[in-house]
Amino acid sequence: MPTRARRTQRRNQVLSREQIIDTAIDLLDTGGEGALTVRAMTDRLATGSGAIYYHVGNRDELLDTATETVITAALATKPARAAASPEDEIRAVALALFDAIAAHQWLATRLTLQIIRNPVGPVTVGIFERLGQQVGALGVPQPRWFDAASTLVHYILGAVSQNARVEGDTSGIDPDADREEFFDAASAAWQALDPEDYPFMHAIVGQIREHDDREQFLTGIAVVLDGLTNLR
Repeated sequence: MPTRARRTQRRNQVLSREQIIDTAIDLLDTGGEGALTVRAMTDRLATGSGAIYYHVGNRDELLDTATETVITAALATKPARAAASPEDEIRAVALALFDAIAAHQWLATRLTLQIIRNPVGPVTVGIFERLGQQVGALGVPQPRWFDAASTLVHYILGAVSQNARVEGDTSGIDPDADREEFFDAASAAWQALDPEDYPFMHAIVGQIREHDDREQFLTGIAVVLDGLTNLR
């Protein structure tokens, strides 16, 4: 009669680490961090909690691993052109991160936490290395490399987080609100402001309805790149 240890070993061999991570990402995509529970994982995978802990550790480690998996895939993105310039490389990385966070709305919070909590982890190091190499290729002096790369990272994280789900206190935020309705309401409210006190807000009222988040993001990258080239 097989022992419990042998049964556990066979089950661990059948259930792969990749299956666990893929399932965790699917749960996160469906319901955010609140949906990622050991109970949900064991139900989805038809296994015991021991198999999950065996492969990926506890829930926090699973969140970190899911984040690392998505970000590593995004960082592997290459520019469309074969003979890519440093600017092309930076835009490719920035857009890959933008698209990853748009596709996985839980990711913005976890990505920020990883960069803060684990500066030597693969997520932080991977992002800074991929962007930093291109900062050097742009001709930025080496003493300014950290400042330049940090500026890029801060802009990317800040910009993409505006389009992502905010974990934590979301009082007053409707996660199912229609984007067009939101901007219509915002532009109407801005239009109602006194034009003498708020001339700038009145000037951009029409633009808020028409803007594209991805194109706006690329405009910000262009502004940052222009500034970095001046550091030469």
